[in-house]
Amino acid sequence: MSLLGSISKESVIGTAVLGCAFAAGLWAGSRQSSSHTGFQGAKNTILGSNNVLLQYLLENSLREHPALKKIRLKTMEHPYHFMMVACEQAQLMANLAKLIKTKKALEVGVYTGYNTLNMALLLPDDGKVVACDVSEEYANIGKPIWKEAGVEHKIDLRIKEAVQTLDELIAAGEAETFDFAFIDADKESYDHYYEKCLKLIRKGGIIAIDNVLFGGRVLNRTNDICGQVLHDLNQKILRDHRVNMSMLAVGDGLTLVFKL
Repeated sequence: MSLLGSISKESVIGTAVLGCAFAAGLWAGSRQSSSHTGFQGAKNTILGSNNVLLQYLLENSLREHPALKKIRLKTMEHPYHFMMVACEQAQLMANLAKLIKTKKALEVGVYTGYNTLNMALLLPDDGKVVACDVSEEYANIGKPIWKEAGVEHKIDLRIKEAVQTLDELIAAGEAETFDFAFIDADKESYDHYYEKCLKLIRKGGIIAIDNVLFGGRVLNRTNDICGQVLHDLNQKILRDHRVNMSMLAVGDGLTLVFKL
């Protein structure tokens, strides 16, 4: 049955009201001064990282575990700190993962391990995050904090090409056994990651795809391979009848895919 067919009139009206409220807030926030230094590590392509409305949102909604805060602040000391997932986005994904009772999660792209820890914290003690990256250098920043948080045993860090790890999982018979996947790695391979994660995720599972707006580069794609790849994937998912989806103006753009 179509997802739209199951939505009540009240839900549709509520969604419209929220949309109007978001648009009004976006306009109001754009009129405020951006001189406020604000929350260290905030990231939002739409509002701007120093926007006072974004700061208000974080101050009044973020419930960040102390270990997550520790990784965030350590990551902010790194020159590539902009690669870290937005903390409010991580919290949203954690809440969604909890709603579907996630026990097995996939992460394509680890960086310093903020979201790896975010996922591990919500899993049951026998849960597992398979975290894929090509380098352990940045993950080593977060690994001691994973251990301090008592979740190191839930994290299976695999250092090799993510496509290879995903293929190995499929070959090992783990198709449709994962509950949640997060894709945040090299943009040129996003379509491959999407297709392989779709095989590994169970029906009713969620794939979260980061950077789908890519700082606006999806609009100006001339001579921009990454912008074009992301645009093509956005178009593909919009028309993909295997899933339901929603694209959100969170962080650098987040697409949530629900496998049918």
